[in-house]
Amino acid sequence: MDPDSVKSTLSNLAFGNVMAAAARDYQKEVLAQEKVQASSSVNQDIDLDELMDDPELEKLHADRIAALKKEAEKRQSLKRQGHGEYREITEGDFLGEVTGSEKVICHFYHREFYRCKIMDKHLKSLAPIHVDTKFLKLDAENAPFFVTKLGIKTLPCIIFFRNGIASDRLVGFQDLGGKDDFSTKALEGFLLKKGIIKENKKEEEDDDSYDDRNRSVRSSINPDSDSD
Repeated sequence: MDPDSVKSTLSNLAFGNVMAAAARDYQKEVLAQEKVQASSSVNQDIDLDELMDDPELEKLHADRIAALKKEAEKRQSLKRQGHGEYREITEGDFLGEVTGSEKVICHFYHREFYRCKIMDKHLKSLAPIHVDTKFLKLDAENAPFFVTKLGIKTLPCIIFFRNGIASDRLVGFQDLGGKDDFSTKALEGFLLKKGIIKENKKEEEDDDSYDDRNRSVRSSINPDSDSD
């Protein structure tokens, strides 16, 4: 037999054995990966099943859903009572409005006073945020009885009502820095301090947002209007 032929045959056989071994190793690796993936999938299914069957988690979920539903129903009820917006009322509406809600803010204003217009803009911004409190405005010229009854002498004047009883007031801008360019946040802080509104972190705006709004407020008001 030709020595070169024998050598070539043996070489080919060795190469074939190497390829066969490599193929077997590859097959083993593929099978191992499939087993790992299958095991992981089973574990995930088990974990999810365990979570779904956890009575404590189910109770937490049910409690959360119930709380959200109760809060939504409360907001809807308040909105039906006129909360969530800054509304103008008449003297005839006054008693019904201030006695119909737990917390009420009523701005006694004069339609020609520049500072009353500034206050209007800030209250209008706060009303949709603090739905627990009712925000109202009443033309002082058209409500002489309650202006006298409440001892209102300077405008703008905001009266705070709790369960229909006047509990406090904000007269002019003295408690807001005494200047016309106070921020909505400054007014909000004062109202929070008095407890007539409660903190609403979910919809709280930052200082820049308030300042941007205030710049818009000042540009929309005619500075030549009569002041109080």
